[in-house]
Amino acid sequence: MSDLERALADIGAIRAQMARGAAFHGLGPTAFAATGVLAALAAFGQALWTQTPTAAAPFLTLWMTVAAISGVVIVGEMIGRSRRLHSDLADELIAAAIWQFLPAAVAGGLITLVLARFAPQSLWMVPGFWQICYGLGVFASCRFLPRPIALAGAWYLLTGLFCIRLANGRALSPWAMGIPYAVGQLLVAGILLYCTREDRDEC
Repeated sequence: MSDLERALADIGAIRAQMARGAAFHGLGPTAFAATGVLAALAAFGQALWTQTPTAAAPFLTLWMTVAAISGVVIVGEMIGRSRRLHSDLADELIAAAIWQFLPAAVAGGLITLVLARFAPQSLWMVPGFWQICYGLGVFASCRFLPRPIALAGAWYLLTGLFCIRLANGRALSPWAMGIPYAVGQLLVAGILLYCTREDRDEC
């Protein structure tokens, strides 16, 4: 390795270390509020238009679509805000934030895949597992984000456990996903909005 390559590698390592220790302001309230509203609309749509609201296949299709759209919305806003607020470290902070949440998201996807393939009779547990995984992802991201975000992680953890407690008769109800995610995403939006105003007041 040449001196130039070594220097560039050292600079990259320093930037990555700085990103790991920096507060991340790339997540904004708008995207989370929008995804909360989307979750509520999806729940109402499932309740009104799905003939068998507790059937596993349409339930999974609907909510995986909602999750994909929500992910695009959140990441899109995150990239835009990061470029504006963290111009020098934007790429490193975005990568760090994604890597913090990614294991929980992958775990949720793999749980769904395994249950669908090998234990379809247990798919009623998926909403609870999704919420637990999402909550763990929120907890994993707390060191980048305002401390009150932990409240949202606790909310998703508790609602996930409650969904499993419902057992298979009601766990695939539209409201088993609609209420936890609508409330949870709006809670995150409120926390981010409040903390943004607090930061401005301190300046």
